[in-house]
Amino acid sequence: MKGKFITFEGCERVGKSTYVNMLREYLLTAGKADNFIFTREPGGGIISERIREVILDKAYLGKMSYHTEALLYAAARCQHIDDVIMPALTSGKNVVCDRYIHSSYAYQAYARSLGIDFVKSINDYAEKYCMPDAVIFIDLSPDKAYERETNADDRMENENSEFHAKVYEGFKELSKTKKSFIRIIPKSKEETFSTILKAISGIVAV
Repeated sequence: MKGKFITFEGCERVGKSTYVNMLREYLLTAGKADNFIFTREPGGGIISERIREVILDKAYLGKMSYHTEALLYAAARCQHIDDVIMPALTSGKNVVCDRYIHSSYAYQAYARSLGIDFVKSINDYAEKYCMPDAVIFIDLSPDKAYERETNADDRMENENSEFHAKVYEGFKELSKTKKSFIRIIPKSKEETFSTILKAISGIVAV
């Protein structure tokens, strides 16, 4: 039996990684962690992690072309699919990924204005063979998210407020058109995680 594929999406600093880690800890405590693989994008495998270093290096802020950025994300994703995601799913494991293809649509198609068609074309491999069963969209606007303190400091986080506003608009549009999207509006950390857990339990046993 093929495993289920669940991704977490949202703007910078919305708490995606925190909730992914909370889910991992919950599954460990419940004795169900063996049925799950946790990964991230860009990254997830040796080659993809090297590409991640280039993509997120803030030394390239304002220097990397938008098309190069989009192609690097797509390349890292192809390798990630082959190295991590598909082997896990075909072996019956469930995969939870911090960001995936919908980030490319929000960031590059919408915010970078490269268009859905271009981003879809370079992500054809993922679109055909490895789409998520559910997308947990943490719906928090950038102006609220950036009120939160964080030590993270990468090229994408350092983009201007107009860019992040466009990313959020992109995610909002995707949430209206993609049936796989499960929209989560953050409240307290515990309430939000409880809502996420309830949503995921409709896809896979947790």
